[in-house]
Amino acid sequence: MEKFLFKGFKIFNGKEFIEDDCLLVEDGKIAKIGTGLECADAEVVEGNGRLLTPGFIDLHAHFRDPGLEWNEDLKSGAMAGAAGGFTTLVAMPNTKPAVSEPALVEYVLSHGAAAKAARILPAGCVSKKREGKEICEMEKMAEAGAVFFTDDGSPVATSHLLRLALLYTGKRLPRVMEHPEEISLFQGGQVHEGRVSAMSGLKGIPGASEEIDVARGIALVRDTGSRIHFTHISCAGAVELIRNAKRAGLDVTCDTTFHHLTLNENAVIGSGYNSRFKVNPPLRSVEDQRALWEGLIDGTIDAIVTDHAPWHMDEKDEPFQEAPFGIASLECAAAVLLDYRAKNHPEVPLELIFTKMTSAPAALLPEKWQGLGVIAEGASADLTVVDEERTRIVDCQTWKSKARCCPWEGMAFTGWPVMTFVEGRKIWQDDEEL
Repeated sequence: MEKFLFKGFKIFNGKEFIEDDCLLVEDGKIAKIGTGLECADAEVVEGNGRLLTPGFIDLHAHFRDPGLEWNEDLKSGAMAGAAGGFTTLVAMPNTKPAVSEPALVEYVLSHGAAAKAARILPAGCVSKKREGKEICEMEKMAEAGAVFFTDDGSPVATSHLLRLALLYTGKRLPRVMEHPEEISLFQGGQVHEGRVSAMSGLKGIPGASEEIDVARGIALVRDTGSRIHFTHISCAGAVELIRNAKRAGLDVTCDTTFHHLTLNENAVIGSGYNSRFKVNPPLRSVEDQRALWEGLIDGTIDAIVTDHAPWHMDEKDEPFQEAPFGIASLECAAAVLLDYRAKNHPEVPLELIFTKMTSAPAALLPEKWQGLGVIAEGASADLTVVDEERTRIVDCQTWKSKARCCPWEGMAFTGWPVMTFVEGRKIWQDDEEL
């Protein structure tokens, strides 16, 4: 197995930047951390003051495999993740067929591993075939390797079913990840209900749609003593509900997306209602966006995810109201956020951003994977090299992903991942590094 000696880096260990600037990788593990390290038979990676972080972890991505592989498959998704600095990706189960039985959990694991790129971990459905009628065999799916249970793309259909899932998972099985949405308020919606819906005449999706389902989940956690994770939180009301639930001692966690942190409804208006900005939940108000940053800072929001949603150009490049929801972003998400933070929120410590992309999401995975997201001696050598000074233009046509439709295409950002390692294997390197 390859040996790598990282020299002259500014090292972030998952919680903070440390004084040591060298790191030795042997046998897929971090063998030693220090200053002035030498190893005659190791390949040297020169840092020149660049950042070395634990590999980024994305708890929410879509790969359309099985069933819709022309949009994305597990191989292209794993390669795209690697090119974005991600070493671990959680695949959502709303495929065709939906990942609602152990054999399909195993399929995602085996096909993801075959890519020899970013690690792909499967989420399994809450309900069989994702139909919202009958609970899945969660124990068997967990044994097969499922790391979350979710009917993502939709909320769990009934409160009865969600309560059963929470009772069954408790604090022993992987967490239930809820897509917070009240369907009767969402149905037919296209954009955030507010300035953008008023200006466009498109049907709005109110923040209340999200808040109602968050309130339902919190009530059921209080009732069952279980735990729940709300994904892609987008509005101020939901942030406040989760903040209060945490203060009350409930085991409630959540994430938000790179695009909800860096875009708002004005981007939809400014683009002339370009379908590349159509996403569910919708890009919301400036006030909602501000609330997400506040929730990130005070610990209400636990992790940042991509919600990578790849579509073939023939499907996504349509009039706004006809196009599917979703933003493809794996390969540029980190750069978009790092650039946005530097220009708009320089008061937010870089350590906080990296924590929400590494050790914090790792802590929400099953125990087997909680050793990820850190740089420590003996830990898996999942590593990302970040060049804070690198400026690049987003070019979807050269992506590893099959998606060719992204709201940031043609825009320049500063601060990019340039190398990615999983278990001591170099899985991706920026062409400019070569």
